Amino acid sequence: MCSSDLKNRPLRVLQLTDPHLMARADGDLLGVRTRESLQAVIAEVLKVHGQPDLILATGDLAQDGSVEAYRVFGESLKSFSCPSVWIAGNHDHIDNLLQVSREYNASDRHVIQGGWQFVMLDSSVPGKVFGALAESELAFLSETLEQHPDIPAVIALHHHPVDIGSDWMEKIGLTNRDAFWQVLDRFPQVRIVLWGHIHQEHERERNGVQLLATPSTCIQFTSGSSKFSVEDLPPGYRWFEFHDYGDFATEVRRAEDFQFELDQNSSGY
Repeated sequence: MCSSDLKNRPLRVLQLTDPHLMARADGDLLGVRTRESLQAVIAEVLKVHGQPDLILATGDLAQDGSVEAYRVFGESLKSFSCPSVWIAGNHDHIDNLLQVSREYNASDRHVIQGGWQFVMLDSSVPGKVFGALAESELAFLSETLEQHPDIPAVIALHHHPVDIGSDWMEKIGLTNRDAFWQVLDRFPQVRIVLWGHIHQEHERERNGVQLLATPSTCIQFTSGSSKFSVEDLPPGYRWFEFHDYGDFATEVRRAEDFQFELDQNSSGY
């Protein structure tokens, strides 16, 4: 726990996603130095919100899949005094991520805290950009929710499980989304489905469940674009405040003061 008393205030949860860190300290993605942008986001969190109680890191933690990059991420999170949980994205090297997440006690897949439960799913497919949930992941999801029917749930994964209105990204989302929703639709305690991957803010509702995506801590993809496109928006994060009776508030904020020169002529990342 980051704070000793959650009885008189909401549970504070920070989502960080898609930092795309590299072993090289000066590693950049389309002109943005990803270590520096992550640090700018962390500084913004501390300035605006202070300490969270839990951090959800939702994939593409490393661009190069290196052990060094994951350790940089773990060291960066020492700015916070709370636990974190990490899941893989399409750029991650799953074995290296798991090794380092265990070093930082960040490998839990199910967390119950502040009257809520957080289920972390691995939607990565080795060697592929698109995502899919293996039968074992779907079974884990179902069994976990069955065991805790009275605790409101947040389900986190890397890949988007719905269309987001961007043609080039529809091919690289969650490919077995129907199977995913068939599981979730059985469990009314699910309040939120949360993801990264799309490097932009997205919000909608489905059958009473809030569907939320969050900006990257580095580059941002252009919302609604038919082809690969990035836009000149600062890196960001999502903040939650969860009440123990099932309500919550959330907002996306950006590190507006972060200075960068974005390469907007790239055809991919």
